[in-house]
Amino acid sequence: MQINSPSKISVLGQHLEVLHMANPKGTDAPDIVFLHEGLGSVRLWRDWPAQICQLLGCSAWVYSRQGYGQSDPVPDVRGPSRRVDGQRQGRLLPDYMHREALDVLPALLEALHIRRPMLLGHSDGGTIALLHASQFDVAGCVVMAPHVMVEDVSIHAIQAARDAFGQGPLRQKLSAFHADVEGAFWQWNDVWLSEGFRSFDIRGDLHRISAPLLAIQGTDDPYGTMAQIDDIARAVPHAQLLKLAHCGHAPHRDQPDAVAQALQGFYAALPPIKT
Repeated sequence: MQINSPSKISVLGQHLEVLHMANPKGTDAPDIVFLHEGLGSVRLWRDWPAQICQLLGCSAWVYSRQGYGQSDPVPDVRGPSRRVDGQRQGRLLPDYMHREALDVLPALLEALHIRRPMLLGHSDGGTIALLHASQFDVAGCVVMAPHVMVEDVSIHAIQAARDAFGQGPLRQKLSAFHADVEGAFWQWNDVWLSEGFRSFDIRGDLHRISAPLLAIQGTDDPYGTMAQIDDIARAVPHAQLLKLAHCGHAPHRDQPDAVAQALQGFYAALPPIKT
């Protein structure tokens, strides 16, 4: 497998950090696009995407959203939300995951010439994957610890993260993965703790997902309960659920073998992409 160095690509006027992993494969096998968590980036996935690509024999792309990793920063990230010369500045709005799923991700896929990928998203990335799959044709969708609505436990955990960033070791830990660690943290934390975000709810969009879907949740996730993926299953009857004991908010780190096994079976069962 060939792993290229991270590079930059211009998407809707912003430069995003991307990483490509290439495996020899048939043209009918879907690429995987990894979608990171609320404080994630290309580097914060560490070597897990490469391990999965090696296991599945597939190619993949990983990217950092604006304000994360080595992608372009967000100017005045805690200021008023606005557009300047078409570019986003200031705070994220409660529809930020919709905008990523329905505007940025389609433009990125077009720029990379990716057709019908399998989306693999964690946390916020899982929500973005679900929203994209509800509107666009994808080969498959895997979500780990997604958010389909806001729960009190989520707010409490994000408040605790704010305290850990201000007074604990979280800022130093994240600084290794983001060029602008302050911007990366506050754009996520501010919107989640905003009054407008409490009504965030995408359950009404899920019934439009027709692609194969696997939803994974840990029983010990401080950011969400099993209601998240149970509600996915209610809206998408063909969805497969994987509930993992002794697992927190990062199933791929807490239960890597179980997640890898589930991904292997899910990917092998995907229908080929028709040329």
